[in-house]
Amino acid sequence: MGGVLGILIGLTLTLVMMIGLWKMFTKAGQPGWAILIPFYSLFVMVKVAGKPVLWFVLCLVPFVNFVVLLMLPFALATRFGKGTGFALGLLFLPFIFYPMLGFGDATYIPAPEAATA
Repeated sequence: MGGVLGILIGLTLTLVMMIGLWKMFTKAGQPGWAILIPFYSLFVMVKVAGKPVLWFVLCLVPFVNFVVLLMLPFALATRFGKGTGFALGLLFLPFIFYPMLGFGDATYIPAPEAATA
């Protein structure tokens, strides 16, 4: 019975995080449904973070992806006007902080055009 409960809790937390990401993508002017497509959602997240496409490519490289995926929440927090503490929340408690970002009062700050090239 404990295994089933653990699975249900895990699925619930994943669903809550996905809904928060959907809203976050929508706030950033991107399609919310992108969260449902694995690699495309990562591509859109890099785009929302205002980072170049190279970051997405680096996410596909073993060992390098670890570093890039650690830096991505900090870039996302910056794009929404949040600080380092919020970025750490995105990193360690995503099922709480992504819904806060999506449903909260944070507004998206587009990256300068030169950074998106």
